[in-house]
Amino acid sequence: MPHQQRSAPRLSRDSDAEDIVTLLAPRLAYFAGVARTEHVTRAAQEMGIPQSTLSRALVRLERDLGVDLFARRGRTVSLTPAGRTFLGSVERALGEVERAAESVRADADPATGKVAFGFLHTMGSETVPGLLRAFRADHPRVRFSLVQNYGEAMLERLRAGELDLCLTSPVPDAPDLVARRLDEQRLRLVVPDDHRLATRKRVRLAEAADEAFVTLEPGYGLRRITDDLCQEAGFKPRVAFEGEEAETLRGLVAAGLGVALLPPPAVRRPGVVELTVTGQRAVREIGVAWLGGHPDTPPVAAFKEFLLSRKGKLLQQTGAGPQAELGPQARISPSGD
Repeated sequence: MPHQQRSAPRLSRDSDAEDIVTLLAPRLAYFAGVARTEHVTRAAQEMGIPQSTLSRALVRLERDLGVDLFARRGRTVSLTPAGRTFLGSVERALGEVERAAESVRADADPATGKVAFGFLHTMGSETVPGLLRAFRADHPRVRFSLVQNYGEAMLERLRAGELDLCLTSPVPDAPDLVARRLDEQRLRLVVPDDHRLATRKRVRLAEAADEAFVTLEPGYGLRRITDDLCQEAGFKPRVAFEGEEAETLRGLVAAGLGVALLPPPAVRRPGVVELTVTGQRAVREIGVAWLGGHPDTPPVAAFKEFLLSRKGKLLQQTGAGPQAELGPQARISPSGD
C-alpha cells in the first residue's frame, strides 16, 4: 500500500542534523530488527526487549520522521517504499557502527591492541627499535602505529588524541600533559675533520663563537637547547643552514659548511669529529609524555609502564640496529626531530 504522510511531524526539514541523530539513533536497530523479521513479536524476542517497548519505539520513529515505514497486518508488518529506502541507509549506518566498535575493541585488547607512539627522529634508528624489541618479548602481538616528529608537533598530536605516548625533548611542562624524565643525552660539538678544533678532544662552546652553525629549524627542541647553550656561553650562534633532521646536519658539517651541537650518532659519520663540550652542562633531557586525565587501554598502560621502567637506561645500547624488526603490524610516519 502507498505510504501516507503523518500529520504534525516531530522533525521539520529545517531541523538540525544533531537533533535528528539524537532522536532517531536509539531506534534504528529496533527498526532494522523488525524490518528483517517482518514480525514485531519475533523481533522483540530476538532483541530481548518487551514487545510493547518495541512497538512504541517504532511508532515514535514514524512520528518523528512523519512517514509510514511499515504496513501493518496484525503483528505481521511489511516495509512501505519509504521503509525500504530508509532500511538501506540504516543498515549501512549500523554496519559502520559495528565496524567502529570492533575496531576500538581490537585496539584495546590487552594481547593484540594498538599503541600510537611518537618519538624524536634521532631515536628512530637504534633506541626505539631496541625498546620495541624488548617490549614485544613479553607482548609479542601488541601492534604499534609509529610517528617520528619534532617535539612540539608530537605534543599537538597528543592533545588531538592521535598519539598515546611520545618520547620527546625538552621534557614538557604543561598543565594538560603528564611527563616523566627518563634519560639524558650528552651533546657534542661536531666539526669537520679538517677543522682547527678537530685535533682536540674537549672544547668550550665559547671557542666556537665565531663559527657558522648548522642547526635545526626554530621550534625544534634541539634548536632551543642549542640557542640556550650558546647564550649561556656568551654568544648568539651565527646560523648558516637550518634543517629538519640531525643526520642531515652532520652531513653539512662533513661538507665543511659549519659546526653543530648534536646528540651522538647511531652510526659513526666519516668526515666529522665529535668533541666533548666542557664548562657547561651540554645535554638534552629525554622524557615520555601523555595527555593527562585520559584513561589508558591495557596495551598503552603496559607500554607506559615499560617505558617508565627504563628510567636512567633508556639510551643504553640495546643491541638493536637500524634493521631491527618491529613486527608486521608496525607503521612508521617519518618527519623531523
